[in-house]
Amino acid sequence: MASAKILEAKKGIVKEIENSINDSESVVLFQYQGLTVADLSELRKKLKETDATVKVYKNTLLKRALDELNLSFDGFLEGPNAILFGKNLLEPIKVLADFAKGHDKLEIRVGIINGSVADLATIKEYASIPSREGLLTMLASGMIEHVRNLSIALNLYAEEKEN
Repeated sequence: MASAKILEAKKGIVKEIENSINDSESVVLFQYQGLTVADLSELRKKLKETDATVKVYKNTLLKRALDELNLSFDGFLEGPNAILFGKNLLEPIKVLADFAKGHDKLEIRVGIINGSVADLATIKEYASIPSREGLLTMLASGMIEHVRNLSIALNLYAEEKEN
């Protein structure tokens, strides 16, 4: 039987996981088995730039925290898993997906996006969305095209009036 001190420590970890999930816009569970310590350090460094963290918890403690939040990762809590907690919605997912492309040992499994469970297809869909700067660039180029077309039309009209 575990001592009261150990049980309290485990309850504290479960509460920490719950708070991290509640405070995060995006949560992604992934397998990291086969990655080197240098690879994990590189991933953590890249994620820190997007205000995200990677933690490794025992699967049983993670399952208890998810049960408390009425979420289910059934079938995914086997083997060595790490969990990403992102304050932003898109950037951490994009960084993790890009990192996974270069490291085939990293396997994205499941996630929580805006409080609901998201499967791998949904996570990949979010990862394919351009960044905010990219979207703004696309918007600006679309608007510039209309202005350019208007200026060409006005120039042709002016030339027609001159003749």
